[in-house]
This record gives sequence, structure tokens and C-alpha cells, in this order.
Amino acid sequence: MTWTVGEAAKLAKVSVRTLHHYDEVGLLAPSGRSEAGYRLYTVEDLERLQQVMLFRELGFALPEIRGIVLDPEFDRADALRAQRNLLAEKVRRTEAAIDAIDMQLLEMEEGIPMTKEESSKMFGELFDGFDPADYEDEARERWGETDAYKQSMARTKRYTKSDWETIKAEGDANTKAFIALIEAGVPADSPEAMALAEEHRVHLSKWFYDLPVEFYANMASIWVNDPRFTKNIDKPKPGLAAYKYAAVVALVAKSTQE
Repeated sequence: MTWTVGEAAKLAKVSVRTLHHYDEVGLLAPSGRSEAGYRLYTVEDLERLQQVMLFRELGFALPEIRGIVLDPEFDRADALRAQRNLLAEKVRRTEAAIDAIDMQLLEMEEGIPMTKEESSKMFGELFDGFDPADYEDEARERWGETDAYKQSMARTKRYTKSDWETIKAEGDANTKAFIALIEAGVPADSPEAMALAEEHRVHLSKWFYDLPVEFYANMASIWVNDPRFTKNIDKPKPGLAAYKYAAVVALVAKSTQE
């Protein structure tokens, strides 16, 4: 079985021009030609193309890839194992970075800034050489001018370890109560769910920044509009972010009607 250059490009999700270039630089020459002179790719050619694309995904330059795949001692199985290990490590580091950023974004949105020591420890454990101060500057640039950020910074500066433990306990209790409603099949617009949404709003207003009910839904919309926040909130219970947001929307709607 053979594939034309267009078919091979479609399978590999690359452009025909890319395959032409790989041929020109001696990286991937098609094994055959049609009677009309068009390139024809075999199964072996597509396997070679897969190798090239995997190395490209890992950041290898074309001359480096050419040297690897054209080496007489090149072993495809060994190469696949090595590529898998490299990709797995890349995924691990990427997921760790995303989780770390999600954590800081969520805590910042809810008005819980991390201390420098906590930030350094968290990022230091994730990957070497990362400076938490870089992200701190970015956060300040994004939110530093908002009243909520300034108010939260002013309040949290004086909090003791005991205060933070109380804050965490209150937040955890609210989350567990929401999860209990979900598991019991209680609708998000029920009085019970709206009461928990109000409890959460009061919690934020008490410890971090003033949050009038009319602005609550705008603040909470990021829980469902940003996949990073959704993923973080849904960790203890899938669907928690959407349920909490629906409860907030119902609470705001009810409050504006009264």
C-alpha cells in the first residue's frame, strides 16, 4: 500500500510543503514514484515520518533528527522507548506547571495570596530553577490596581498562622457541604445551595475583600469560563465548579428580585 504526498500529509497533519522539504533535505525521501512522477509513500516511510515528528515535538532540530534516523545503528523500537520517556517527562513537567499556576490563580481570584516562602517551596518542588518572584510580579501587574487586590493584601498582611488555619477550615467545610448537596441530588438553585453560596460570599467578604452580592456572579463566572479554574475546583468532585456557579447565579437572581 502506498500514499500520495497529499494523503501522507493529511494522515500526519502536516503540509505537503513540509513533506517536500523533508525530501529535499534528505530527511524523508518517498520510496516510490507514480507513473506521472508523483511521490508515493510506503508504510515504512510513514513510520519514519512518525519518528521525525516525535523528535520535532521534543525540540530536536532537523539536522539532529537526520543524523539520528539515518544512523546505520538506528533502532526504531529503542527510539520509541526513548521518545516515550522524554514525552512523559515533558507532560509531567507541563502538568505540574499548569497545576501550580492554577493554584495561584485560584487563590488570587478568591483573595488568598501565598506567602513568598510558600510560593518558593511549591515551585521549588515542581521544577528546578523557577523563580516564584517572576509570577508574583505578573500577578501584581494583572490585579495590583484593583480594589479587591489592594484590600486583600492589606488584610492578609496581619493574619497569623491560626487565622490561615481558620480560613482553610471554613473553606473546606463549605466545599464539603456543596459536595454533599451534589451527591444527594439537591438542585443548584435550591435554598440549601443558595445558602452555601451566600456562606461562601460572606467568607470572602470577611477575610479578604468586600464582595457585594450583585458582583458575586461576575467573580464566580471564571470558575466555569476558564478551564484551569474548573479543573482545580473540580478536583474533590467533578462538576463542583458548575454546581457552585449555578448556585451563585440563583442567589444573585433571587437577591435582585427582592
